[in-house]
Amino acid sequence: MKIIATNKTATFEYFIEERYEAGIVLEGNEIKSIRSGNVNMNDSFCFLRGNDVQVKNMHVALYDKSDAFSTKDTRRDRKLLLHKGEIAKIAGKINRQGYTLVPLKLYFKDSLIKMEIALCRGKHTYDKKQTIAERDLKRSVDRDIKNAGF
Repeated sequence: MKIIATNKTATFEYFIEERYEAGIVLEGNEIKSIRSGNVNMNDSFCFLRGNDVQVKNMHVALYDKSDAFSTKDTRRDRKLLLHKGEIAKIAGKINRQGYTLVPLKLYFKDSLIKMEIALCRGKHTYDKKQTIAERDLKRSVDRDIKNAGF
């Protein structure tokens, strides 16, 4: 599994509850652009439209060698492929319990491009401060171990 892009702000902004693997509907030139690493998942999010899950605001740069008939909208909504049971479970939690659906990473699985999405709860500011404090403590411990020569 080769990771193409990650959403780094998702783990800082949300508590991750459940993860799902979803396929994504792309066009040919978008696949070539993603294979070359021209994708940005910051500020992207997922939403339900009818019985479909779609990712919004994911930027896939135009492939430079594509023809004139390719789509010019780099931030269009892209459909995610999930089982009906998974969609029903996600819809129930989003509508009733205040969860949100966030894309975490985009990766290759064999020759297919998959997206990992997660049901998340939002963090409060004091939770974010605690996360920053834990990260700083881990860095200082790692630095001390490295300098001690162990």
